[in-house]
Amino acid sequence: MDEQKRILVTGGAGFIGSNLVHYLLAETPHFIINLDKLTYAGNLESLADIAENDRYVHEQVDLCDYQAVESVFARHKPDAVMHLAAESHVDRSIDSPGQFIQTNIVGTYNLLQTGLEYYRKLAEPKRRLFRFLHVSTDEVYGSLNFGESLFTETTAYDPHSPYAASKASSDHLARSWHDTFEFPVLITNCSNNYGPYQFPEKLIPVVILKCLRGDRVPVYGKGENVRDWLFVEDHCRALFTVLDRGTPGETYNVGGNNERSNLELVHMLCRILDELSPSTAIGKYENLITFVTDRPGHDLRYAIDASKITRELGWVPQEHFDSGFRKTVQWYLDHQDWWNRILSGDYRLERLGQGIST
Repeated sequence: MDEQKRILVTGGAGFIGSNLVHYLLAETPHFIINLDKLTYAGNLESLADIAENDRYVHEQVDLCDYQAVESVFARHKPDAVMHLAAESHVDRSIDSPGQFIQTNIVGTYNLLQTGLEYYRKLAEPKRRLFRFLHVSTDEVYGSLNFGESLFTETTAYDPHSPYAASKASSDHLARSWHDTFEFPVLITNCSNNYGPYQFPEKLIPVVILKCLRGDRVPVYGKGENVRDWLFVEDHCRALFTVLDRGTPGETYNVGGNNERSNLELVHMLCRILDELSPSTAIGKYENLITFVTDRPGHDLRYAIDASKITRELGWVPQEHFDSGFRKTVQWYLDHQDWWNRILSGDYRLERLGQGIST
């Protein structure tokens, strides 16, 4: 993709999406169409620095509105789609699973079907070069015990939460659109992301912000659950690599080679904060750690085998061990206005004042 293409990114105002939009504008010559409904986790303030970029446009569209999605394809005529839009918070999926079914399954169907109808009308060579990248999660594979082999692209699906089940369903839809209709779909399954612009309901920003505010830091159960942590900028490089050089019909796992238990991770973040933002009132931030009742269906361990994307496409993560975590803590220290406006709800109030629905 050396010459300028038009890339439709869904969920571009979310955590991974906003980082991806920044990456694409900085590292490629392409024009980006950001399709984002702007739910509670969609924050245009994460894209304020590129809002006036002449290679970027935002479309506030609900993926569950078939005709609205169809009109985006008709107006913008994309050369590729990178589908990230999803409800993604496991706890919310337990409390309100219906929205996950609508967004992650129905929304993905609408995007696949409107994309297919658009693709069938393309002339060569645009049709031959078109790609649809469906971005998913390692949670579709279920849970690993300690000592078990890593998740590979052929691991059987075994989702345990409404979130994971909805993403597994969307994966199956995407794969079937390739196999049945020869739609050029690629799929990625990633491990837990972290980094700048992550909405403060996920573990790492929760820990950082609660420490900075002097609040108790909750840890589920005994903190023994293990995740493979992937720095979001590494993930963005992987996504574009798959879009650019991956083979349609293939799945690529993307991991950080960085397994840590939740308790180990929380202690590490506390130590970094002790160094970068010491508090005489609190003392050591680990004093704030408190254990809470585990959530239902909490998978013990996720761990990705990313050897396929390394072997076939040459991608490897650039951040290892604590380097990405240190960058992340520093980012939240440097961007307190950003997260304070989320915690206060001001970012949504301003939206309403501008006539933007949420």
